[in-house]
Amino acid sequence: MEDLLRALLFIGLFAGVFIGTMVIENLWAKRRGVTKLYHFPETFTNLMTGASYKIVDGIAIALFIQLFYDWVYQFGFQWNPEVGVVSIIALILFIDLCMYAAHYLMHKIRWFWNAHVTHHSSEHMNFSTALRQNFTYAFSGTWILWWIPAAFVGFDKTWTLIAIEANLVYQFFLHTEQVRTLGWAEKIFNTPSHHRVHHGSNPKQIDKNFGGVLIIWDKLFGTFQAEETAGEIVYGVKRMPTKPNNPWHAQVYDWQNMFRDLKKYKDPRIMWKHPDWVTEKYGDHQAADQ
Repeated sequence: MEDLLRALLFIGLFAGVFIGTMVIENLWAKRRGVTKLYHFPETFTNLMTGASYKIVDGIAIALFIQLFYDWVYQFGFQWNPEVGVVSIIALILFIDLCMYAAHYLMHKIRWFWNAHVTHHSSEHMNFSTALRQNFTYAFSGTWILWWIPAAFVGFDKTWTLIAIEANLVYQFFLHTEQVRTLGWAEKIFNTPSHHRVHHGSNPKQIDKNFGGVLIIWDKLFGTFQAEETAGEIVYGVKRMPTKPNNPWHAQVYDWQNMFRDLKKYKDPRIMWKHPDWVTEKYGDHQAADQ
């Protein structure tokens, strides 16, 4: 119960921070002559999906994710370093690398993409876009990709939670068009410029810039694309939800499509192949997105 209350308190605290930041962004944009930064139906959906995601995520962390962490911990290296500059830096780097790997797999494995696609289905870029998430993350198992490696190494559970949440909070501030470039920081850190490319749906933008806090992973593993050479950025995904401003539909539509494809083609590989594999394998099939 204590873990659950702590999770809900965290959600409430940062909800205020995020909404306040959105208000400031909108006021700043209006001062610069941008009059339609926020679009109410989409912003409302973003807020609702963000709330449902974080509430379910907080409950999942309190009820079973941390228990699973403890179970895995006993089979790992059990490093558990003393809290200090070196151990905190090591944890930050490790979690960020796990975030990069998890994010990459979310784009390459349809089961994981079904939860992540909601985040990419926004057709605009502002701070509310960061909140466009999916409550099914907790049930899809994507959390395993960053929680369990940390448990196996032996990082303290509480510090791991702090590192994960701090990483996600940092990423919130990447979702804006009001910050163009950040000079030397563009070489090391993930920035709004880099993340705008990640949200693009044109060929040079798809599956690029997966980094969380750092962009160095993309540069090391060949997934980096600079904004100035990415072409015109068009936000959204190739298969948009038919009701993008319906919070429930925006979170479940790709799961529905996947299960329809499974029923139609009787091919379980659909679940772990990349999102477009079924089209490449069986031809153009416009799944009924209802």
